[in-house]
Amino acid sequence: MRKLQFLSLLFVALAFSMTASAQRQLTVQAKKPGAVIQPTMYGIFFEDINFGADGGLYAEMVENRSFEFPDPLMGWNMFGNVQVSTARPAFVRNPHYVVLGDSGHIEKRTGLENRGFFGMGLKQGLRYDFSVYARLHDAGSAPARIRVELVDARNSIVARERITIDSRDWKKYTASVTSKITEPKGLMRIFLETAQGVDLDHISLFPSDNWHGLRADLVKDLADLHPGIFRFPGGCIVEGTDLETRYQWKNSVGQVENRPLNENRWNYTFAHRMYPNYFQSYGLGFYEFFLLSEEIGAEPLPVVSCGLACQFQNHSEDAHVAVDALQPYIDDALDLIEFANGDVTTKWGKLRADMGHPQPFNLKQIG
Repeated sequence: MRKLQFLSLLFVALAFSMTASAQRQLTVQAKKPGAVIQPTMYGIFFEDINFGADGGLYAEMVENRSFEFPDPLMGWNMFGNVQVSTARPAFVRNPHYVVLGDSGHIEKRTGLENRGFFGMGLKQGLRYDFSVYARLHDAGSAPARIRVELVDARNSIVARERITIDSRDWKKYTASVTSKITEPKGLMRIFLETAQGVDLDHISLFPSDNWHGLRADLVKDLADLHPGIFRFPGGCIVEGTDLETRYQWKNSVGQVENRPLNENRWNYTFAHRMYPNYFQSYGLGFYEFFLLSEEIGAEPLPVVSCGLACQFQNHSEDAHVAVDALQPYIDDALDLIEFANGDVTTKWGKLRADMGHPQPFNLKQIG
């Protein structure tokens, strides 16, 4: 009985306390500004997780465009006479390419098929820009011809173009096609139409409305956030699974075709969510990051490796660099500052200018 009386008194006390709290008043003075909040106190953080770069913000629609995955034909279906080679490559740091040869039968075709990143999203009436580095495979002078097709989920052709390959040296060829329909799960096919074989590398497809190689709609979405600061390229992905696979910014600048492939930190980290086809082409690299920061009005905050691999996955002394061996990492940070802000007469400032931005990016901080 006493216990029940105690509980009753406790409930009454709680009810009184809640009533008293409910009667408190809070006055908001909306017209009286408070302390100034620095714009760099809020912003956006980009890390290539869940195909955030290749297959996401980066507008390239072809997966494994340079045949540099551990399995060079991962992402591609091949038919007929298709081989992979590295002899006399177009790009030293991306040496693999495919050879399309005569099938030997009039009714048998040779070619490739690529579905992009979980399907190629096509929009009706939008132009798509195709490019490929190619050369004649055989010593003869007869030209070769390839046919490029965009195909919908019902296997119907929605766009088509032909390209004549006329050089024994590597050369860039381009073509544009316009999709007849909107299709979220499209694909691209390439056929060899002649007995003369061809070598193909860096097979690329971009929507024509891209912004410096990035998806224009996502660039607008980021700008609409009005971020004060933009951190790139991430956290764990900078560290890498190990030091060998850390993010090295120098690999992400210069000619995009010659930026070496790197594995993605998140491709096999979790057993329940494995993506063995998840790599970094570095098509979205530090130069594109600085351009995007400038475009959306955010202070760039680049992050570089400090010589420490991801501690979540490493438990040995090999996961970090000794203090007396850190100079290359320090030099990388200093060189990045020169790339962003240096005069065009400096090594890295000149590269920035050669890429199209002679003015400095006005970098103020680094992580």
